[in-house]
Amino acid sequence: MRLPLLVAALLLSTTALAHDLRVFAYVEGDTVNVEARFSSGRLPVQGEVRVFDANETLTATYAIDPDGITSFPLDEAARNSGLMIEVQVGEGHSDYWLLTPDDIAKGQDKP
Repeated sequence: MRLPLLVAALLLSTTALAHDLRVFAYVEGDTVNVEARFSSGRLPVQGEVRVFDANETLTATYAIDPDGITSFPLDEAARNSGLMIEVQVGEGHSDYWLLTPDDIAKGQDKP
């Protein structure tokens, strides 16, 4: 009796993991790049990138590009305070990335 419940629970958890959204953000010079994709490698087809400052105030919203990469100019104030970048793609899928002031400085130091 418990075996069918266990199998069902495992199948549901595997399905949920297949749709896990992954977000990665980095700085190159004066540009912030955000990459989003599902753990399966599939790219999100719609959604938005939301940028928050250190005070958790929404400062900008961008559409996700068809290639899963969205770029935007680095705000001067973020250099010293950092950013939180959240990607929402619908159906409850979202994830975020924190860019610290150190991350930003390292990205600006690259040629």
